[in-house]
Amino acid sequence: MLFSPLSTAPGRGPVRFRRALAALACGACLPALAQQAEPEQAAAVAESPFAIHGQSTYVWQRKPAFNAAYSGPNSLAAERAKSYSFSATLDLGVKLWRGAEFHFNPEVTQGVPFSGLHGLGGLPNGELAKVSSTNPVFYRARAFLRQNWNMGGGSETLEEDFNQFARTVDRQRVVLTAGNFGVLDVFDQNEFGSDPRTQFMNWSFMTHGAFDYPADARGYNWGLSLEYIGDGWSARIGRFLQPLESNGLELDTRMFEHYGDIIEVEKRYQLAGRPGTARLLWFRNKARMGAFSDATSFSIANNTAPDVADVRREHAKSGVGVTLLQQVTDSLGMFARANLSDDKTETYAFTEIGRQVSVGGVLKGDAWGRARDALGVAVAVNMLGPNHRNYLAAGGQGAFLGDGALRYGPEQVLEIYYSFQPVKYLSISPDFQYVRNPGYNRDRGPAKFYGVRFHGEF
Repeated sequence: MLFSPLSTAPGRGPVRFRRALAALACGACLPALAQQAEPEQAAAVAESPFAIHGQSTYVWQRKPAFNAAYSGPNSLAAERAKSYSFSATLDLGVKLWRGAEFHFNPEVTQGVPFSGLHGLGGLPNGELAKVSSTNPVFYRARAFLRQNWNMGGGSETLEEDFNQFARTVDRQRVVLTAGNFGVLDVFDQNEFGSDPRTQFMNWSFMTHGAFDYPADARGYNWGLSLEYIGDGWSARIGRFLQPLESNGLELDTRMFEHYGDIIEVEKRYQLAGRPGTARLLWFRNKARMGAFSDATSFSIANNTAPDVADVRREHAKSGVGVTLLQQVTDSLGMFARANLSDDKTETYAFTEIGRQVSVGGVLKGDAWGRARDALGVAVAVNMLGPNHRNYLAAGGQGAFLGDGALRYGPEQVLEIYYSFQPVKYLSISPDFQYVRNPGYNRDRGPAKFYGVRFHGEF
């Protein structure tokens, strides 16, 4: 799912929410203008007040046929199939007052997923959204304000990047991000494996699998986050809108009634002289959702197949995730994640994973004389909670899963890619994925996916 996994349609921001954000932006101007009278604490990076970046990514994948004892409405088709996705994004940035910048991202996407994006918890292409189309679809992906307040402690330089100006900032600072952007633009950042446009493509590695992060069907959202970044640790908090319905495109503007709250604490350290990071993330979603146990009980009483749509009411869903990032050598970086949610209610915005452990690493090509190349290997074990399992076993259909029956087994995902960069701004990445027990079903699979990704940027 576009994010980033970033995504009323995102191209039309909710009116009431945009008005609140405009008021917030005006309030943010006041301390920033007051800072203009203070002496500079660090030399500013000389740069244009405008920035433009772009990216384009094309992914082609093929799935051979596999064995399946049975299939249901939301199964991954057992027959041989092909899939593709295309995306192109612009970042148009402008520096505002001191410490502030605004970014606008128009985007176009097109693609065809395997089996209508069904049959797996760990879907094979994070570039495919839940509203994929065979025709190009244009929309606004992001339109957000970022305000930085310096608080001392020495300085560091941020490099120019997509949705980021080159800046000299204090090591201790507060950062506000508000507007239309993606949750994963701020939370659970993983330099070794979270970007499906350049790194691992399976949804299992985009973020914590059990993190049902609030987003529309394209992976984007409206909300705000506030970060404190210190010398050795950081903390982040955010509130975002929820979809109006499970995995829907239109967002619910009632942000004090239905919302997604996220808190993340980060500690940076040195291990054997190498930098590392440990993070703890907690989330809580509140929305009108169906509980798996309610749906199962209702189906027994009425002699029907269970359906969460029959029992939707106000629920809260919460979960926690731990991330470890470690630079092992100059060339090798690794990550590990462990996460779980209560998994009692339907998946609302991400994918059907209730619990997960994953580990992976990226090896740069310095060792074989190709410094811009990279080799990535990662594995994930995806699991479901007992209520979720029982619902699917009784014939229930989820947002992505529903084989009509279930002989449960953890879904196991292996992904290997090699990123070849013939020139600086172009990468070509052959990719292989192996999924055992697709859709958590021992009666189906294993499934294999062969693919290649072309990614260009400027």
